[in-house]
Amino acid sequence: MAQQDDLFKKIVSHCKEYGFVFQSSEIYDGLSAVYDYGQNGVELKNNIKRYWWEGMTLLHNNIVGIDSAIFMHPTIWKASGHVDAFNDPLIDNRDSKKRYRADVLIEDHLAKYDEKIEKEVAKARKRFGDSFDEALFRQTNPRILENAQKRDAIHERFAKALNDNNLEELRQIIIDCEIVCPISGTRNWTDVRQFNLMFKTEMGSTADGAMTIYLRPETAQGIFVNYLNVQKTGRMRLPFGIAQIGKAFRNEIVARQFIFRMREFEQMEMQFFVRPGEELKWFEHWKQTRLRWHKALGLGDHKYRFHDHDKLAHYANAATDIEFEMPFGFKEVEGIHSRTNFDLSQHEKYSGKKIQYFDPEINESYVPYVIETSIGVDRMFLSVLSAAYEEQPLDGGEVRAVLHLPPALAPVKCAVMPLVRKDGLPEKALEIVNDLKFDFTTHYEEKDSIGKRYRRQDAIGTPYCVTVDHQTLEDNTVTLRERDSMEQTRVNVDELRSIVNERVSLNALLRRLG
Repeated sequence: MAQQDDLFKKIVSHCKEYGFVFQSSEIYDGLSAVYDYGQNGVELKNNIKRYWWEGMTLLHNNIVGIDSAIFMHPTIWKASGHVDAFNDPLIDNRDSKKRYRADVLIEDHLAKYDEKIEKEVAKARKRFGDSFDEALFRQTNPRILENAQKRDAIHERFAKALNDNNLEELRQIIIDCEIVCPISGTRNWTDVRQFNLMFKTEMGSTADGAMTIYLRPETAQGIFVNYLNVQKTGRMRLPFGIAQIGKAFRNEIVARQFIFRMREFEQMEMQFFVRPGEELKWFEHWKQTRLRWHKALGLGDHKYRFHDHDKLAHYANAATDIEFEMPFGFKEVEGIHSRTNFDLSQHEKYSGKKIQYFDPEINESYVPYVIETSIGVDRMFLSVLSAAYEEQPLDGGEVRAVLHLPPALAPVKCAVMPLVRKDGLPEKALEIVNDLKFDFTTHYEEKDSIGKRYRRQDAIGTPYCVTVDHQTLEDNTVTLRERDSMEQTRVNVDELRSIVNERVSLNALLRRLG
């Protein structure tokens, strides 16, 4: 665990050093749980969003996009249930004066049993080698069975407490499991209380005439209230989807783990409208479709898993998360939910407007059911960086920090460097940059030795570096260096575009999705 914490600290440090993520308002000592994306971070983030957007709108004829406003009529949040039910169960430690989410404390405790089980399996695998029967070992080893039994018993209590909204039982589980405050190390806990996460503000020119409104805690409601506008103007027929990328805001009291949990964040959400009775079929379809989108990046299939919800939201009849193995454990990066017809029915009720869909195939009008896919851009950003970061030992004792980013997502696709800053080499390098920049992000770099320049590009994840030398002026060839293997080949300048584009193109990534 300490090793993983050390890795996470290195990733956070790397993000600042190489222009990916900065603490917001840093010169004023920062603003807690709010971050700014630097010059390389914004490029990576935009590439992630483009991969998602085109994966939705280009590859599916029945999915279109919108961009709804952040400010929305306050009754929307009453109808959606956010005013009354958008809460986190929080608990304070009296000694450290720190506040925690009660459910997260228990989830972290449950994860420790999983870690113990995996350690036993790892030791046995090492001891028995090729003859190791992992399935049999998990079924028969006394220590594994004991830890699994303890974990399951706690999990059963936990799931029931969540579903019953039993705050006293949540506290009792924390007490019974002897969970301590990470700061003080004591078990001096307060009662568990609910805390609403929405930010309030006011709209209006005078104090008396101001209306209380909320910064949206999710982007989905903007899709729901526009669903009929899109359906009619786009002549859409069920099933169809509406995609949106946008900012959301939550007053997270327990914001932690860098950009994993923030107060201002960005979501990529798609609401897929289906005929009632067909929602669970589409729920399974979108589970597999979204997992395939993640795995196509090549970060490692073993790093993903589904986690079904212990407690369903008030609007859902099925829900699961796609979790990714972060340096601090498996954590949610995307949620897939069957939201039934709750949201549309509520907006029909509260607005007094009929927003039903007329189905010409069955000659009926009804409120559609909805399957939601919701992915946090910032969490996706963190998962990509975490999987890509490596400190790689080299010959001679040197270590290079390299980001093995999927080439289509890399902030810079190609860096062009003159070997020296004279003899016409900079001019030739700039000529190449000006030719390639229309096809993919290309940078020119001439400062420091060629080795140091390579290392800088490795650190920001640039897939290819092009070195212009004196031979270039003679035969129009350059040295093309590949990031991951560090192999160098001599290629003609005229071939550069096709060679680089073949690997860094987003189209090549999208084609894996079919």
